[in-house]
Amino acid sequence: MKYIQISLEEFFKIGPGPSSSHTIGPMRAALHFLEQINNLESTLLDKTKRIEVILYGSLSATGKGHGTLKAILAGLLNYTPDKCTPEVFNPLFEEKKEYELFIKDKKINFKLEDIKFGPIEHQFPHPNTLVFNLLDAEQKVLFSQTYYSIGGGFILWPGKKVEEKTLPYSFTSMAELKKIIQETSHSFAEIILENEMSLTGKTREKVFFYLRKVLNVMEMAVKRGLKTKGELPGSIKLKRKAPKIYERASFLAETPDRFLMFLNAYSLAAAEENAAGHLVVTAPTSGSAGVIPGVLYILRHHFHFDIQSLLEGLLVAAGIGYLIKQNASISGAEVGCMGEIGSASAMAAAMIAHVNGYSIQVIENAAEIALEHHLGMTCDPVGGLVQIPCIERNAMGAVKAFNAYILASSGDPKSQKVSLDQIIKVMAETGRDLPLKYRETALGGLATTLAQC
Repeated sequence: MKYIQISLEEFFKIGPGPSSSHTIGPMRAALHFLEQINNLESTLLDKTKRIEVILYGSLSATGKGHGTLKAILAGLLNYTPDKCTPEVFNPLFEEKKEYELFIKDKKINFKLEDIKFGPIEHQFPHPNTLVFNLLDAEQKVLFSQTYYSIGGGFILWPGKKVEEKTLPYSFTSMAELKKIIQETSHSFAEIILENEMSLTGKTREKVFFYLRKVLNVMEMAVKRGLKTKGELPGSIKLKRKAPKIYERASFLAETPDRFLMFLNAYSLAAAEENAAGHLVVTAPTSGSAGVIPGVLYILRHHFHFDIQSLLEGLLVAAGIGYLIKQNASISGAEVGCMGEIGSASAMAAAMIAHVNGYSIQVIENAAEIALEHHLGMTCDPVGGLVQIPCIERNAMGAVKAFNAYILASSGDPKSQKVSLDQIIKVMAETGRDLPLKYRETALGGLATTLAQC
């Protein structure tokens, strides 16, 4: 198995909601396709009449509700996810149905009808597949490129070459990571930091500068969500809950209920901002973009941890996410919601343990407990939207993260029977066993139950 080689900017992506695999991934695929066709010979482009995009799997099943159509157009218009503000993203295909694309000196009209919905069951190697075609006047394919949106905004395509780099601390499992920590006496955060600097060529200051940017975007999502009332976009007409819960918590006395209400409000706020198509951070996905921001917000503003400790906590959270992505999946279309909310909760639990000064064993146990108690969670979005059950699941994931930390930090950490590596393996196996209708297709579970109401 290849060693983990994921950078922080790849993992913590900044972009518009509501879905990293359905929005940020397709946008990045469209950007790459645009780059590819701009390098084609002019004689081939002269024959081009239109661009066709075909969606497969869960992209076809729930792409419309997850913003995939707008994301593809945004990418073809040369918008990167971090620069695609709500003011740009949300009106796409709303104000008009046809746009002008410019490839070199050639103008191509791109219509809503140029995006096709292919079969949900298909033979491609990943559930989230999209195919871009350049067509001539007779609908003949002049150039084609297939992409796989593999979760968290990551994309692959056939023949993609990945440069292998030698990192200071190479690992593929928590067992290997713990051995490195034991041999070097470095912290979990320091190992992830050293690998990041080697992988990207960035200085320590630049790495923390990006993490501060991530923290700021997360905080802004929480703050916007706490202030914004009304209905979220989409046919469900779901009303935002975060502002009301926050207001109620503010008037309560110092009780456990008050703490939980604040934590719920912060996680709901960021998740509701994601559902509205506003800027969030994939942590590890957009569908789970409320868990870590909610936890970070309460750690900073209620427990008063300093910024540097929180940034180091993000390094630890990333390390847990790397392990899950490497050895299982963070994609709801592959392993259900345990890949999104479960991963985010595990990352958050590890982060809480780290900022509280606990050992690597407690950090591992916290992540394991959080992930274990999301096993089997289906991905069954109602109406193909990230509203029900996704938003409340973010709040539940944040609460479970704190509880996992409490369980892990109580008693003898060496008495834990199940390791993080074992639970990640179980998660991968469980995900493969989930029927297709429970993996982000809106064909089963809660999605169909509420559709009948």
